[in-house]
Order: sequence, then structure tokens, then C-alpha cells
Amino acid sequence: MPRPDRERFLAEPRVGVLGVTDSRGGDRGPLIVPVWYGYEPGGDVVVQMGRETIKARLLRAAGRFSLCVQDEGRPYRYVSVEGPVTAIEDPVDPAVREALARRYLDPEEAEAYLAATADQLKDDIVFRMRPQHWRSADFAAFAADFAEAGAGQEGSAG
Repeated sequence: MPRPDRERFLAEPRVGVLGVTDSRGGDRGPLIVPVWYGYEPGGDVVVQMGRETIKARLLRAAGRFSLCVQDEGRPYRYVSVEGPVTAIEDPVDPAVREALARRYLDPEEAEAYLAATADQLKDDIVFRMRPQHWRSADFAAFAADFAEAGAGQEGSAG
């Protein structure tokens, strides 16, 4: 995907899958977990989580993480970013928390969610990551080429 397309795609409200190196030893692979995130083109990826969660501890230790988002509808598309943690905000700015809730929930649900989980403000932190490495794919072009090839074969079969 061209840069403007992948940045717009990442800015859309999708559930992201966060990946971070699991440094707890043994034969562990990376920790991979779904998260709500925020992103504006040209900016940082923003994720909120509990201060004492394993995610937060691993992010502090690694100093970087990956985030992958996808569109499960055909033709499939995805954007994956990886980069350094640029800031840890402790405590969470209420405006950041509200923006994330409003990104993923309709207005009434967001209000109810924010009221029901108000105590999280004292327990949560925010990690910001500057996308450094991008991977993306938009299979629409592939699907169009495939469809054209199939249509050409149908016309010659007669």
C-alpha cells in the first residue's frame, strides 16, 4: 500500500494485535494480544493498559512493540507497524482514555463504559510508539488481476 493509504487504514477504528518480545525466559514466543489503539496519520500509535499487567511490564523491558491490524472482508488488507516506545504516560490523561472509548464505541456505550470503568484512570498507563517499520498488503489488486484472468479464460472457452 502507498504510505497515505496505509496510514488511513491504520487510523480507522480496528482492533489491533499487539506483539512484544516476551523476556520472561524459557521457550516463549512473543506475547500477542488484541488491543484498542489510537492513531492519526503521521503520529504515534497509542495503547492503554493496566500499569502492572504483563503487557506493560514486557513493553517497558523491550522498549518497542509491533501492532498489526487487518480487514477480514474480501479482498483482505492489513497494516503492521513496529517501532520504539516514545513515551509512557502515567497516569493516563482522561482525554486520551475518552478518545479511545469514543473511537470504538457508539456515544451512549462510550459514556456508560467511561462511567463504569472510571477507576481505571488511576491504574492504567499509556504507551506511545513511533511507527518505524511498516508492512502492508492490499489484495484488491491481486483479486482484480485474478478476476481478469478468469474472465479472459471464460471468453476463450466457447
